[in-house]
Amino acid sequence: MEASLKKNLLKVLVELEAAVQSMPSASPKPDLLPLFARIDALAKQLPRDTDPALLHYLQKKSHAKARLFLQGRDAENQAGNCRHVN
Repeated sequence: MEASLKKNLLKVLVELEAAVQSMPSASPKPDLLPLFARIDALAKQLPRDTDPALLHYLQKKSHAKARLFLQGRDAENQAGNCRHVN
């Protein structure tokens, strides 16, 4: 269950990234609210023993960092304003 949940979460995060990247040339602009709602709904389903770094990224709406984490690329994440690093 958790693996498929994380896979679905990664899929939506990739969709969000693609939608954001298309914004400068897209007309009309894509509606990102449904993607944010899906991410929030999936994040709420994660078990309590989920890696704290992933939970932190999702709570702080650091969607790019959450995507990198789920892709096994957390080492590429930079410290944010809160100074949280893997």
